[in-house]
Amino acid sequence: MLKKILIANRGEIAIRVMRTCREMGIETVMVFSTADREALHTQLAAEAVCIGGPRPEASYLNMPGILQAALSTGCDAIHPGYGFLAESAEFAELTDAAGLTFIGPRAETIRQLGDKANARQLMSEAGLQTIPGSPGLLSSVEEALSVADEIGYPVLLKATAGGGGRGMRRIDKPEEMEEGLQSARREAKLGFGDEGVYLEKLILNPKHLEIQILADSHGEIIQLGERDCSLQRKRQKMIEESPCSLISDDLRHQLGEAAIQAGRAANYLGAGTVEFILAPTGEFYFMEVNTRIQVEHPVTEVLTGLDLVREQIRIASGAKLAMTQAEVKLRGHAIECRINAESPTNGFRPSPGRIEQFNLPGGFSVRVDSAMYSGCEITPHYDSLIAKLIVHGSSRRDAIRRMRRCLEEMIVDGVDTNVGLLYVLLFENDVIRGDYDTDYVEDNMEQLLKYASLMESE
Repeated sequence: MLKKILIANRGEIAIRVMRTCREMGIETVMVFSTADREALHTQLAAEAVCIGGPRPEASYLNMPGILQAALSTGCDAIHPGYGFLAESAEFAELTDAAGLTFIGPRAETIRQLGDKANARQLMSEAGLQTIPGSPGLLSSVEEALSVADEIGYPVLLKATAGGGGRGMRRIDKPEEMEEGLQSARREAKLGFGDEGVYLEKLILNPKHLEIQILADSHGEIIQLGERDCSLQRKRQKMIEESPCSLISDDLRHQLGEAAIQAGRAANYLGAGTVEFILAPTGEFYFMEVNTRIQVEHPVTEVLTGLDLVREQIRIASGAKLAMTQAEVKLRGHAIECRINAESPTNGFRPSPGRIEQFNLPGGFSVRVDSAMYSGCEITPHYDSLIAKLIVHGSSRRDAIRRMRRCLEEMIVDGVDTNVGLLYVLLFENDVIRGDYDTDYVEDNMEQLLKYASLMESE
């Protein structure tokens, strides 16, 4: 078993990893930027190392600095959390070369699946159904037009190294293709250092479902059920839940089998998420694999009772999975809300500032992952996520009611948040029925914001 782990991240995920390490009797080292000198993950650390200035490039993306911190403090492994270097094949390789264990998939797997066009080809060859589109990266506008004409509009241009909605452009007619391709390439180059773009058929009004998988070095892979991530804005997830209330047990089984098939095709190791698009017709298509722990992993944890970070560490230590597929039992219903420091009524502008006062909800079957404390500074340098609120219920109805109650109890003074918008969403009839898709929030944004503003003014 690993003895000492450097946690190469910040905020709630750094604290969440640290807690599991402590419960396992593993020492930890935190890293922090100068902007995070007073951050909670730094204050809770038994040992912490400053690795650079506020900008991510100078700190949490500073590979030499992080590796040096791990070596100088006697660590034998690095846990990257999510974001930053979690899906960097280069960092995984450098970690291995330094004689340290990277707690995540193998570098070659990260590289293979990080290239979205390559991942599509790999999964197609493995027998998974992929969204119709270009066979590889687009070489010209003419090729893009030819593929789009063959599969039909609308289509989606996607950065091969992309994620989080960046490097994507919807194209509804041929006249939009040239400008859209140039724009997608520019954004992809700026955001990911790779201007490669491919094209897919845009599936209208889909569900976005993902399957959590775990794979050990002994050839075993299990899947832990689906998460419905369809409530999103500009391809950024807002609320996640499990199980999806509108799919049959047969379809659920097919999705799980496809996820395991994808893991085997990629020679997967560790925790990962296989993402699918579910069309209104009931057909589902492979979309991508996220080679890391997900922001929404607590949804699966409260349903299964399995600590996914513990499993990551055990797998990296060479241990077998803690349970077999037959032993996986999903109990009840779970929902997660992402609480962001942002102003929905001002175009979702980030809202940095000082937390003057806050109250986090509690009670039966409630979990809050956060790095907030009274007087803490929410800086403009990093993601606006300030808390994750997770509830569990014996039924979906119970979980929704519990989440509403928790959002009512949530108080954050000093910065704007999206709590009001999340609360309003959970009273929408379509959401209550589970009958929503990835366009739901955008299509109803004006009405949702109106209700949220009225509620907050009372």
